[in-house]
Amino acid sequence: MPMPMRFRTLGHSGLRVSELCLGAMTFGDAWGWGANADVSRKQYESYRAAGGNFVDTADFYTGGQSEEICGQLIAPEREKIVLATKFTLTRIAGDANGAGNGRKNMTQAVEASLKRLKTSYIDLYWVHVWDQITPLEELMRGLDDLVRAGKVLYVGVSDFPAWQVARANTLAELRGWSHFVGLQVPYSLIRRDIERELAPMARGLGLGITPWSPLAGGLLSGKYTKADIGGASASPTDKAQDRRNMVKAGLTDDKLRIAESAKAVAARIGKSPSQVAVRWVMQRPGVTSTILGARTLEQLQDNLGALDFELDAAAMAELDQASKIDLGFPHDFLGGPNVTQFTSAGVSIERNSPRLY
Repeated sequence: MPMPMRFRTLGHSGLRVSELCLGAMTFGDAWGWGANADVSRKQYESYRAAGGNFVDTADFYTGGQSEEICGQLIAPEREKIVLATKFTLTRIAGDANGAGNGRKNMTQAVEASLKRLKTSYIDLYWVHVWDQITPLEELMRGLDDLVRAGKVLYVGVSDFPAWQVARANTLAELRGWSHFVGLQVPYSLIRRDIERELAPMARGLGLGITPWSPLAGGLLSGKYTKADIGGASASPTDKAQDRRNMVKAGLTDDKLRIAESAKAVAARIGKSPSQVAVRWVMQRPGVTSTILGARTLEQLQDNLGALDFELDAAAMAELDQASKIDLGFPHDFLGGPNVTQFTSAGVSIERNSPRLY
């Protein structure tokens, strides 16, 4: 029997989101490889039927088409949906203020998104990427102004270094401004580098982690083999094939070995490799809602099957070991027996200070 969709608060906030999020980067075919409006509608309906309430898009996706489709889909039940969108990436090519995290682009971007989404407010407004230019004071004050104006309810951050996120939230706390409640980052069996700094930072400061690309661009779907390494095929007009070529270009023996471990677990428990890969991310510490992005209804429905089971401790340990990364300094150093011994005076000490999240 299918397990019901569960809900969690997003980080240190009262916003309640479903454990799977519908990613709408594929909504619209303006880029030549996404889902048209009809397929997008079917995906949305399938996701809602599974109990999900969290939809994630961006002003950049399919040149604004994604936001337009999302706006049409959620309009009949706007109050039931947690709607998230993003700003930062180029809105107007050649315009110096048509991109970035500055107040001018932020103000113009949010107005354009509200219009495309056909809504008066955005539930969660993500800063899409660190632009490496805008002062954090300007960014956080600008976001707080949007919250105070009622155009945005919560703010989150995507694709930033951990030290910048920590500085931003500390600054917001000191100034009494709205702080980031969510962190959107790539996370999968293939890509675990957020475990070095970003994930511990999020858990310590109360940001809910919403991973994107849990299938590593499709590599963990189980359809690639050693024969695909370096096997990109020419397809000047096939945008979908171009994306598959991008995956093939990044294939390595180590990545395929990790994908094979997911296939092995899947075969043993009677699930698809994609479902196992998604489920592993869902069960990782600090993960609030995992973003599913699919080109077809069939792909989405398969991924939604990750709701119907849990990986037991043995399966999680097997996958953890197969995909393990070196945390590097200072984590490996601090976790070593000598340092632990010296910092505890040789006494067993139980930590009793609760985290925010």
